[in-house]
Amino acid sequence: MKKVVILLLFSAFALNSFAQSEVTVAPEKNVLKVNTLSLLVGTGSIFYEREISDLVSAQMGVGYMGYTLGKTKFSGLILTPECKFYIRNNAIDGFYFAPYLRYNKFGYESKEGDNEGQYSSYGGGLAFGRQWIFKKGFVIDFFFGGHYTDGSIDIKSGGEPEDVTKIEGLKVRVGLALGFAF
Repeated sequence: MKKVVILLLFSAFALNSFAQSEVTVAPEKNVLKVNTLSLLVGTGSIFYEREISDLVSAQMGVGYMGYTLGKTKFSGLILTPECKFYIRNNAIDGFYFAPYLRYNKFGYESKEGDNEGQYSSYGGGLAFGRQWIFKKGFVIDFFFGGHYTDGSIDIKSGGEPEDVTKIEGLKVRVGLALGFAF
């Protein structure tokens, strides 16, 4: 995993040499993108980002997770609203930092079928990233950061899943989103 992250960091900064060299403000105000790295862990997530001012944009991420941890299968919704602050006067194109919130609501069921219920959690964190908008509107967004999540369990049958501690606590967030600006 460390090698993948290092490769992605190197690629993100190498792509900067292919981007436009002159400082231009992107005419687009909206971005729609898909996080390709989340697909590797059984989560599909899409993001919609809207420029609010020259330095600020708002983004909403919606995801669906279908993932098995140990003996327990979790599946459900992830919502991630965030506010992105860009370093230069070119919101939606450039380096940024983004405080964000995260809400998860998952159903869970053990493989043996004896544990079943709902898990919901709230959390927040900070991400750093670089987003590129190319001439044809193609977008690449590489980001990383971390968040803290704490949740509660509503048990329908059986007991609490033993693997829920892998979802709670301090977590790393890494992504490589691809999409289009319009």
